[in-house]
Amino acid sequence: MSASMYIVVQGEDPGFDTFVNGRALVRNEDALERLAIRLGVRPLIDFFSADENSMSLLIEEGAGNPELLEKLPPPQWFAGDDGLATVRPLLQALREDPSQLGSEGEYLREELEEYEVVLQKTADRCLRWHLAVSWR
Repeated sequence: MSASMYIVVQGEDPGFDTFVNGRALVRNEDALERLAIRLGVRPLIDFFSADENSMSLLIEEGAGNPELLEKLPPPQWFAGDDGLATVRPLLQALREDPSQLGSEGEYLREELEEYEVVLQKTADRCLRWHLAVSWR
């Protein structure tokens, strides 16, 4: 089973493609969190939130307890600029030295570049977003 950390933009259709791969990001989340802390920015995982639909899918995929749905807090949404304030320093650090996060540094940089594009479009349209995780 592989996991992916992806961006959910609030609303039915934001008017642009929100797809990001996110597989390398979820595999290296701990290392990314340590790098974010070292850089003095908010870790990406702080932007995680789940709505009832997302949690239902995770539970269907066998990655959660159905009783959690009853205790699920409302989803949190974040400004695009908040995400960019994390993604851009991480990207800069990986552009300067992709090997600092091991052999997947180049994949991480590519996925963060995808995040940057989606978050910039989210910010430009004054929309809100959060991260979600999918297991396949």
